[in-house]
Amino acid sequence: MYKYNDFDEAFVRERVAQFTEQVERRIDGSLTEDEFKPLRLMNGLYLQLHAYMLRVAIPYGTLNPDQMRQLAMIAERWDKGYGHFTTRQNIQFNWPQLTDVPAMLGALADVEMHCIQTSGNTIRNVTADHFAGAAKDEIADPRPVAELLRQWSTDHPEFQFLPRKFKIAVTGAEHDRAVIRAHDIGIQIVENDKGERGYRILIGGGLGRTPMIGKVVRDFLPEADLLPYCEAIVSVYNLLGRRDNKYKARIKITVHETGIDEIRAMIEDRFALLRPTFGGGDRQIFAEIQDAFAPPVFRDADEAPFVAARADDPVFRAWADTNLANHKRDDHAIVSISLKAHGATPGDATAAQMRAMADLAERYAYGELRISHEQNVILPHVARADLPAVHAGLKEAGLATANIGLISDIIACPGMDYCALATARSIPIAQEIATRFDELKLEHDIGQLKIKISGCINACGHHHVGHIGILGLDRAGVENYQITLGGDGTEDAAIGTRTGPGFSADDIVPAVERIVGAYLEHREGADEPFLQTYKRLGMAPFKAALYPEAQEKANAA
Repeated sequence: MYKYNDFDEAFVRERVAQFTEQVERRIDGSLTEDEFKPLRLMNGLYLQLHAYMLRVAIPYGTLNPDQMRQLAMIAERWDKGYGHFTTRQNIQFNWPQLTDVPAMLGALADVEMHCIQTSGNTIRNVTADHFAGAAKDEIADPRPVAELLRQWSTDHPEFQFLPRKFKIAVTGAEHDRAVIRAHDIGIQIVENDKGERGYRILIGGGLGRTPMIGKVVRDFLPEADLLPYCEAIVSVYNLLGRRDNKYKARIKITVHETGIDEIRAMIEDRFALLRPTFGGGDRQIFAEIQDAFAPPVFRDADEAPFVAARADDPVFRAWADTNLANHKRDDHAIVSISLKAHGATPGDATAAQMRAMADLAERYAYGELRISHEQNVILPHVARADLPAVHAGLKEAGLATANIGLISDIIACPGMDYCALATARSIPIAQEIATRFDELKLEHDIGQLKIKISGCINACGHHHVGHIGILGLDRAGVENYQITLGGDGTEDAAIGTRTGPGFSADDIVPAVERIVGAYLEHREGADEPFLQTYKRLGMAPFKAALYPEAQEKANAA
């Protein structure tokens, strides 16, 4: 895991001191709210519906136990005892007092954390595959790449006032667990025919009011060229990106309006100019970063305790079947901890739960935790022999819900419960769906089905790439929920198709039930997942189930 050097430490402390002085000036009235706003946004502080919200960066989703414990302490001391993990692998504290924010930033700096560039029109937190360094299918751990990009982009003098916010994601595997095709820049570690390692670069992905899938701008970029090429991309965007209309300011619109071939040519021209200026220093830094991400010294482990527990305990077996993934070592597993207990707020963790996860990571997972973009927590390296003990610890903390990838493992933005931009609630809808399907005892029979919910058109809940996507809107003062089907955030990325008219808050859960009922009726065997059934049959049977009255009229005609 990367550790701060002297420069990092000094830089973060200076920013804390700077913002402390700015907060003091806001409190004594020397700064108006309009003057203070750009300063607080540079430090991840938002003003939401009811209070300030502090967004803390968790670069590429990686935490150590001490950092997780510090987040727990901050939640208890300066918030309401919990934090909210986001789809950008960050954590948000929703109730801080402005007077306490400097102390919170100081406490974060004590454990090598900060809130820099978690807001504003700049390069945001670089995200990565949450199974990084552990996944059986990866070519290389993407976190050193993400850390190199973090260092390059932090306080970059040319990229602090871009036309709009800018997001980068990195994966090291063929199977995309980082949704790179929905990012401004998506980076996939690949190998060419000669066995040389490099990157496939995509640009122009994004969701929001104009969802688009990223386009390949370079099929193979040599490892040594990553930073100058990324700088060329952002430089071209900074020049071309629209500043007259914030809804058309993202790079996806720039790519759409300019054309991928023309913008590729501009990027290549800029890259040719920039490449000689880097001089190889970035490669030395990258080598040092790679050393920091050396894998732990794994211990050999006997699987007998795992095999026995799986045979004897049906609760453990259900959890193992859903919440474990294959590790690169056969005697280890990747553990996904669900923050989606039925009826709970997706992504929330109490201070006690954070401490419990930190303790388990320290004892059983070589001191590593990851945050996923799906708002769950990962123990990336756990010996199979220790899985029964890990499950017992999670169960005691209320964290042993066996639903990873199932219908209750819902991504949901904060919606109108917190967000000043939201036009509808997300959290209650997610809670009602999860509770309903728990009551029906159907979710294990349904299998893999990803529901994603956004409370406004900005799509922070990634609804466009949900197998079932739900978008909450305001219709004449009444919440209305549109449904899309067939979205996909993997390497086969696709934007979901809208089914038709929306549903009221009272009708949206029954509507989801009808969709699931149609799937169970039409699937070809229990092993055919929802998305495959949808791709095979198309919209028709689901639309018929959703709008039975319209179907009856069509049949009568």
